[in-house]
Amino acid sequence: MPQQSGRALRVLLVAVPETAGSALYGLLDVLSAAGGLWQTLLREQPRPAVLRPGIVATSLEPFACGNDIPVRPSASVRDDPVADLIIVPEVWLEPDASLTGRHPEIVDWLRRSHRRGAHLYSACSGAILLAETGLLDGCDATSHWGYADLFRQQYPRIRFRPEPSLAFADPAGRVVTAGGTTSWHDLALHIIARHISPAEALRIAKVYLLKWHDEGQLPYTPLVRHSPHGDAVIRRVEDFLQAHHAEPEVLATAVRDAGIPVRTLKRRFRAATGSSLTGRLQDLRVERAKELLEQSSMAVDAISAAVGYEDASFFRQLFRRRTGVAPRDYRRMFRPPAADTPRSDSGPAAA
Repeated sequence: MPQQSGRALRVLLVAVPETAGSALYGLLDVLSAAGGLWQTLLREQPRPAVLRPGIVATSLEPFACGNDIPVRPSASVRDDPVADLIIVPEVWLEPDASLTGRHPEIVDWLRRSHRRGAHLYSACSGAILLAETGLLDGCDATSHWGYADLFRQQYPRIRFRPEPSLAFADPAGRVVTAGGTTSWHDLALHIIARHISPAEALRIAKVYLLKWHDEGQLPYTPLVRHSPHGDAVIRRVEDFLQAHHAEPEVLATAVRDAGIPVRTLKRRFRAATGSSLTGRLQDLRVERAKELLEQSSMAVDAISAAVGYEDASFFRQLFRRRTGVAPRDYRRMFRPPAADTPRSDSGPAAA
């Protein structure tokens, strides 16, 4: 839906008490500036308003959202406002909590708006509210990596993908979810590029110093997260792998010590944790490698051996697959600036 000549696109940002004010007002500010701020700074003629953003809530009554930030809605879903674009910003929600049943009027309005042809977007955990509509069922979606278990447990029909910055639920791109906490930057640039022009998105990025997270979320995502479950056997296996993951034959030892058939163990492990046995071992080893890249000057080959892989080439491939970046690039991203200069990864130890 590119901008139609002579008409600004109406954009409504959904606000509920759980909404993160930084994402709500950041999006409101950046989208309001599109088409005018760059031109003003360069003393050029601003173009007519391209996007017309406002805040929509259950009612027009002012309220406070996350961290007691005040919100003054300009529209109420009870009036069934029509919008071209609707954005659900980040919400503050614990990873084991639920939004089910909290905002039925908002959910119903989102469904109606989609049927009328509106484009729906979400930033970070706003995807959870969007998931309540059912519009993501059977589709790819992303959110903050911390909600991977929530999606697996509460929305099993959604194909949750923790790695991309943006996920498109449909070929036409009418429902788009964005990843981590500052993914609203990526979402704002996407909206401006799509509904105004890529050139304007680039201008806004330059003005606000916004960075497109083309590496996705994987480099920032902890690979091992303990899901709450009541399977004592699987908990013992998890603890054993945690303590001995760098040792050779660790999987065989874990299977033997579990005292149940291997097929049963694998089935119960995946049911309890959402991961395979092999996948958990690989994630534990990669997490330890990440720590060594962040905290030491060890060469990549040495780190490979330290976490349990004699084949450094296999380790590099696994690390890139799990994190989205090569080991040396991960070190460049996350090694503290004040740390000693790490050993060069050029030559045989290069990533």
